[in-house]
Amino acid sequence: AKESRHDVRDEVLAVNALEDRCFHYSVEEVSELNARFERATPSEVIEWAVEQFHPYLCLTSSMTDAVLVDLAVRVEPSIEVVFIDTGYHFPETLGTLDLARRRYGLNLRVMTVAPQPIELWRLDPERCCSAAKVAELERALLGKQAWMSGLRRSDATSRASTPIVGYGRGLVKINPIATWSDPEVAAYIAAHDVPVNPLLQRGFPSIGCLPCTQQVASAADSRSGRWAGRDKTECGMHNSATTPGYSAAMASSMLTRAARRAGMVPAISPVAAPTTT
Repeated sequence: AKESRHDVRDEVLAVNALEDRCFHYSVEEVSELNARFERATPSEVIEWAVEQFHPYLCLTSSMTDAVLVDLAVRVEPSIEVVFIDTGYHFPETLGTLDLARRRYGLNLRVMTVAPQPIELWRLDPERCCSAAKVAELERALLGKQAWMSGLRRSDATSRASTPIVGYGRGLVKINPIATWSDPEVAAYIAAHDVPVNPLLQRGFPSIGCLPCTQQVASAADSRSGRWAGRDKTECGMHNSATTPGYSAAMASSMLTRAARRAGMVPAISPVAAPTTT
């Protein structure tokens, strides 16, 4: 019981920091940053992010390739790299992760999803992604001020308006390579010998969990092999519906319940989730 109290107290402190940290940047300031970075290089964007947020900054990677990882560690070798292990990854994806870890000596944080008693991906893919990827991402972002992802506008039509700087999961979110085309990514990989998931050469241009990822025809949308046959195109990690304060509210509610179970009531001021219309 004593140990659980300490664990909860540490998490409560993290949530208090999360509530205090959030938004140094208004919507207007973010708009100005996007205009400024539209012609900047990814390295310049990462340098800004590191200067503003490190060490309360991380990047996420699905290990389709290690382009963003390569760019980021050249700026800040100690940056935290988050990988969410759902338990359903292709062996090739885990192999790419291990190669990148050894190549760069990564400050790697693997968020491992607990085994599910049923094959939730088969019954309810939306809930499966929420219970696995999104929930673990929320945990990884506790105590952070900002995070980076490798989203690109050329990934799919649904990502064509991806900002370079925006909001995600209640934090500032930076997409340093948002403006890069497929040829630009390929050129960077060739120039720097960046680790690449071998599935890319086997007809898998977008790689997720094995049960929900299929090969696609060369002329098809690169994400058409994800959740094929279902009305679903994103796992939810990058959905823009989450806005300032939401992540703190979710974490605060969750940890308050945990604290009560452990016999302590933390002094956390409630944070209201934003009103949506």
